Amino acid sequence: MPAVEFETFEDNIARITLNRPERLNAIDGALIDGVDDALDELGGGDYRVAILTGAGRGFCAGADLSGTGEAWTKPKPTTPGFKVNYDSQVRLADLFTRIYELPIPVIAAVNGVAVGGGLAFTLVSDIRVASEQARFGSVFIKAGFSSMDMGTSYLLPKIVGAGVARELMLTGRIIDAAEAYRIKLVHEVVAADELMPAALRKAREIAENNAYGVWQTKIGLNAALDAPSLRHAIELENRTQILTGFTNNPAEAASAHMEKRQPKWDPL
Repeated sequence: MPAVEFETFEDNIARITLNRPERLNAIDGALIDGVDDALDELGGGDYRVAILTGAGRGFCAGADLSGTGEAWTKPKPTTPGFKVNYDSQVRLADLFTRIYELPIPVIAAVNGVAVGGGLAFTLVSDIRVASEQARFGSVFIKAGFSSMDMGTSYLLPKIVGAGVARELMLTGRIIDAAEAYRIKLVHEVVAADELMPAALRKAREIAENNAYGVWQTKIGLNAALDAPSLRHAIELENRTQILTGFTNNPAEAASAHMEKRQPKWDPL
């Protein structure tokens, strides 16, 4: 079986399934390659939203430390050990950056354990929906490393606040779905059999909006989060909004409202 399954879930909504259930979808080279291939598909303009989930009872248990998976990189025999390790680290970190910067929104449908790199997969997603069986943890520190890994130190404080992020990253403790919802790590918690319907409902809500506006909102939010001041963020908003006004979408929205029909948005 492929380590990652990619499918058109509904119309222009795609689903990426991490597919190593026997290892709780732990990250190895085949899984990295599969997600990279899926991101190539998603960047082609045929999809409006992607849903990321896991096969079996886990979402992603982080890096595969069993020694049974494929290597993250394919070094030459003469490559020094530190360079092999560093290149592997960069390879995975680049994958998470690609998801974060993808021009369409990603919804993480977290069906089970999401720790280490699995937590990172959820953090780089735009929206997180969890089943009641979901578990989350920044557990790198429990493996003898630091918790400074895979974008966690940048994204987790932005999502849950610096104080909560410090406690989770310094202790490495695993939290359940109810606590994840309380600290605003996830947007919704549902029963296991309601997870994909809930994620699909959210994907449809996004896909109903104009593609240009969704694209600009995602990349604009990412840029605004790094803005050094309100003035910088507003200047970005001003330019984005005026550029959006040069599409036909605002006029179409007004006409559709007056005529009580669904808008016919401009394609990207």
